[in-house]
Amino acid sequence: MTGVRATQSLMKTLRPPRQHDRKPHTEARAAATSNGLLLKLELHSDPKLLSPVRGALERLTELLGFSAPECRAVTRAVDEALTNIMRHCYCGRLDQPIEVFCSRTRRRGAVGSEEGLEILLCDRGPPVDPAKLRGRRLDEIKPGGLGLHFIRQSMDVVQYRRTRGTNQFRLVKYLNAMK
Repeated sequence: MTGVRATQSLMKTLRPPRQHDRKPHTEARAAATSNGLLLKLELHSDPKLLSPVRGALERLTELLGFSAPECRAVTRAVDEALTNIMRHCYCGRLDQPIEVFCSRTRRRGAVGSEEGLEILLCDRGPPVDPAKLRGRRLDEIKPGGLGLHFIRQSMDVVQYRRTRGTNQFRLVKYLNAMK
């Protein structure tokens, strides 16, 4: 199966049924398209869908030329962010919409060609308190709460914003300059 056909097949598998009252995230789509949209996934907030999303991201990062450790790091960061959306924004409800936009990007003000991958995760959950996006202190010995640390360690840019009823979590990873 070719890459395009496999991606289309994966998108059909992960795409939830359209809801009549759901408005598209037009602003996110416009930004992703202007940067060169590579992959768009629409899925429900069901943790069973994390595995195919991980597979798609692992393959996409490989195709873009990231090293094996970078591919794993990006995939782990997106998996953690989606898990947080499912658990905290949607409180474990399995039928809520999430959109994932993967686009090419360039580092602003960079000398030479510093290309990268921008991943925009969009959900319609309640607004997120930015203070909670700090994660727990690393010296607290207890399970859980380290996901944001892993995300920040793996990615070059991590940003959150709320726009028109939509949470947008933006992750960027640049290709190493030596490539």
